[in-house]
Amino acid sequence: MTNKKLANKVAIVTGAASGIGRAIASLYLDNGASVLVVDMPGQNLQEQFNSDAVQYLEVDITESHAPQRIVNECINAFAQLDILVNNAGICIAGDFEELSDEQWERILSVNVTSMFRISREAIPHLKESKKGRIINLGSIMSDMGGPSLSIYGMSKHAVAGLSKGMAVDLGKHQITVNYLQPGSIVTALSEPFMDDPAFKKYWEDKAPIGRLGQPEEVAYAALFLAADEAQFISGLGLNVDGGAIVNF
Repeated sequence: MTNKKLANKVAIVTGAASGIGRAIASLYLDNGASVLVVDMPGQNLQEQFNSDAVQYLEVDITESHAPQRIVNECINAFAQLDILVNNAGICIAGDFEELSDEQWERILSVNVTSMFRISREAIPHLKESKKGRIINLGSIMSDMGGPSLSIYGMSKHAVAGLSKGMAVDLGKHQITVNYLQPGSIVTALSEPFMDDPAFKKYWEDKAPIGRLGQPEEVAYAALFLAADEAQFISGLGLNVDGGAIVNF
């Protein structure tokens, strides 16, 4: 019998309609968890998953009421919360001198502020779990810069700093907080950039493994951090990048 690493656990996964979020939610379901999957309205979440253990919520996570609505939906459906995966994110690229205030505010709102607000709303229930987990999605850009990605990179550096501070404050409640740092992963978010052959080749060459990553490879890292075996790991930024970060 296959060991279900997340049996009797309940998770929330934001940005779950595609890419890394969908891969994480699917792997959690396969490993025995019940999952509330969250994404923007119009994403047809019910078409993405085939499981009796999944609940769907379509909401803009930047709206003022979204954190409370997300957590309440989870508790109403499953009566507990053990794992929060803050995966939702956006990327807006552009030369620094041409970036707008609106682009700055939008990236911060989705990539950082919503992560902070949803996590804060979830804390009382993660305390009750006794083995609460928060897994935030950073990026290889949490540690480095890249061309035309100054605001995006800033937001992912903020994810790293926020996650470390949360790990310090929440450890006393037996809640671990870690963040994933994917490299160049084949998703809907990265697809417009991969249409540029030079950009695609740069990231293939940057990773010593010599290829782009797949969402499922990030999901396995998220499974590890959510499992009981990772209960003494907190404040970690885990690279899932084929070694790109060390290939200067």
